[in-house]
Amino acid sequence: MIVDADGYVDSARYVASGNCDERPQGGVITLLVVHNISLPPREFGGDGIERLFTNSLDCAAHPYYATLAGTRVSAHFLIRRTGELLQFVSCAKRAWHAGASSWCGRERCNDFSIGIELEGADDVPYTDAQYRVLADLARALRSAYPIADIVGHCDIAPARKTDPGPSFDWARFRSAIE
Repeated sequence: MIVDADGYVDSARYVASGNCDERPQGGVITLLVVHNISLPPREFGGDGIERLFTNSLDCAAHPYYATLAGTRVSAHFLIRRTGELLQFVSCAKRAWHAGASSWCGRERCNDFSIGIELEGADDVPYTDAQYRVLADLARALRSAYPIADIVGHCDIAPARKTDPGPSFDWARFRSAIE
């Protein structure tokens, strides 16, 4: 897996999201944030996540979707349960994944982080394929950027977020990237 000079990963399927903007001048990527998402919640394999990140989600298609009306979010990457890797935003840009957040005294984690969504839920075990692709991606991103920390969304926004949840095996992941 290789990250090119424009911030795209060679093995990812690219799906353009407009939910991004420029990083602050001189911003350096030092943080990876691991998230989880499933749409509808706890249902896997549909196109809801892609539609949400590309502002094409039909909010009348499922009762839960109505709660997302007007939401404009994205992540740099999504790793499906099958291990398929999708990229929505160049790493050179700021994706809108972290919201109100802070890490090591720095606010606005979107400014200096890359967001990786795992298709999943807090209490559903992640797949072997997801761990493999996440480890490969993390290694590639650490080769391309001076990433100092890899954390969960729960670590940067503990009052509002719980993902990737207790089902995420941090020890397994960390041993795979060392």
